[in-house]
Amino acid sequence: VQLQASGGGLVQLGGSLRLSCAASGSFFSINAMNWYRQAPGKQRDLVAEVTSDGRTNYVDSVKGRFTISRDNAKNTVYLQMNSLKPEDTAVYYCNAILRRSGWSSSQNYWGQGTLVTVSS
Repeated sequence: VQLQASGGGLVQLGGSLRLSCAASGSFFSINAMNWYRQAPGKQRDLVAEVTSDGRTNYVDSVKGRFTISRDNAKNTVYLQMNSLKPEDTAVYYCNAILRRSGWSSSQNYWGQGTLVTVSS
């Protein structure tokens, strides 16, 4: 199983970016798909999550600015980021909780990370 993230880059204060992360390989089902971020010198924190039935949850600092969504047919999760601030600067990692088979337990898989830099 591989998670391939894309869409990071350099953007000015107030700008927008859209991150994508596609899961590929052999698996039975994907439960939650999530975005985390890690700023320099800080721990990796959950930013947003979306369940298999579309329920979403966000960290308070991005509510109203970020939108997480998923396309189950494409096994892809997106993060639309608007009104970006310098404090959003971080490496963003996608995460999927999935089952490799119908009888296996859920496991965590991570993408490679994509850098988002917001300049002031």
